[in-house]
Amino acid sequence: MATYVLVAGAWLGSWAWDEVVPELRAAGHGAHPITLTGLGDKQGVPAGQQTHVRDIVDEVERHDLRDVVLVGHSYAGIPVGQAAERIGDRLARVVFVDSEVPVDGGSFASGWWQGRAALEALIADNGGFWPPLTPDDYEGQGLGDEQVARIVGGSTPHPGATLTEPAALSRPLGELPATYIKCLLDGPEPNDDVTELLTSEHWRLVEMDTGHWPMFSQPRELAGILHRAAARS
Repeated sequence: MATYVLVAGAWLGSWAWDEVVPELRAAGHGAHPITLTGLGDKQGVPAGQQTHVRDIVDEVERHDLRDVVLVGHSYAGIPVGQAAERIGDRLARVVFVDSEVPVDGGSFASGWWQGRAALEALIADNGGFWPPLTPDDYEGQGLGDEQVARIVGGSTPHPGATLTEPAALSRPLGELPATYIKCLLDGPEPNDDVTELLTSEHWRLVEMDTGHWPMFSQPRELAGILHRAAARS
């Protein structure tokens, strides 16, 4: 059985996986959802992107985890992708859930759809944080009103430095065993960086007919995909 380390995207914490974790444990897997520094109950602690990479690596090493499937959603794909190459033979697979992926020397902001300057200005205008989304921002993502209220109610401002600091990779990401989950309501195609990585023999694409937050909209289906991804390792 595998051991999952689950990392949610911007504004979210370990609680985002509350409906996925029981499904994984019922199948006999270990599951370690984590809250990154500066978020959730760890608010007020300064954090850059490499802080988040260390959070993930420390979770693996502190618990002496083996056969690890690292799961990164949205923003968290960037620190998860870096952590994956740093945990060595503890890694079984990486699963990117509708996420960004790290590009050596690049940041989350450098790939922002409105341009890096726009995201940096938003962060500067909000005291160094990326403000959480509003309920209207979740329209068309396959979420009910209660699910949206839960996400909005639990979200906390995201530390801006984690979005602007560059990633650092020591090997090509395409060499890692990986599954990429594309959530189709958030756009039918992965971004260009992911599309290139999917040409690697080590990468697999799985599609979900839901929005960008499948741990809320389709938790059981997501857990099933994670279970099957581990079986590929």
